[in-house]
Amino acid sequence: MIEKKFVFQQVDDKVIEKIVDDENVNINHMILKKGDALPQHYSNSNVYMIVVRGNITVKLDDQDPHVYPAGTILNIPYNTKMNVYNQHDEVLEFFVVKVPSPRFYGRQ
Repeated sequence: MIEKKFVFQQVDDKVIEKIVDDENVNINHMILKKGDALPQHYSNSNVYMIVVRGNITVKLDDQDPHVYPAGTILNIPYNTKMNVYNQHDEVLEFFVVKVPSPRFYGRQ
């Protein structure tokens, strides 16, 4: 078998799961219910957030928070302060694609 298969959860409960973690890319899958948030952090790679369900609220660096609906792909540069949360009634589901893998930034 040439291809590799990766599976992600399909639920409505809070999920933060790493799907792919290799030298090329990191792909994470997240589901947040109303009031759930990720801890504030700095992006450790060039990040793409793909919103597949609900509305994501994102506050980057010192900007005001912005809300993006399902069907949106956000690109967030390396080393940006991030606050990500769901302040809406609908469940939020999104994928985070980090390219290159954060391992790239750890190289000297």
